Amino acid sequence: MPSLYTEIEIQAAKSLVWQALVHKEKWLHWNTFLYDRNPEMPFKQGHTVQLSLKRVSAEAETEFEPRILFLQPNVCLRWIYTAPGFRSEHQFELQEIGQNRTKYIHQERLSGPMTVLFLPFLRQDEQQGLRRMARQLKRYVEQA
Repeated sequence: MPSLYTEIEIQAAKSLVWQALVHKEKWLHWNTFLYDRNPEMPFKQGHTVQLSLKRVSAEAETEFEPRILFLQPNVCLRWIYTAPGFRSEHQFELQEIGQNRTKYIHQERLSGPMTVLFLPFLRQDEQQGLRRMARQLKRYVEQA
C-alpha cells in the first residue's frame, strides 16, 4: 500500500500543537494545504467533516468529506476518505519528546485500484503538501 510521510519537531507542548491542529476553523491563519469548508462540523469520532485541500499553490482546491475514524485528544487524529476505486487514510500523531517539545507526524496511506492510475500524478505534490503543512504548523505554534 503506497504511503506518504512527514514529521517535524515543534518547540511547544503537545497540547498547544493539538489545539492548532484540531481547531480547523483557525486553519486559515496558517494552513495552506487543508481548508475547513464547514466550521460548524468539529472533529468528532464517527462523523464526517467537509474539507478541501490544495496540493500546490497553482492548483484549484479539491473538496472531500472524510469520516473521522479515531480521535484521541493530544495524541492522534485519523480520518478516511473513499471514492470509487480509491481510499485515502490520513493520520496525525503527536509524540512528546521532551519538555515543550513535540514530534508531529502526518502520514497518508493510499489504496484501491484507481490509486495505480492517480498516484504517479499525485505523489510528489501530495508529499509537498504534507511537508508544507508541517512547516506551517510548526511556525504557527512556535510563534504563538
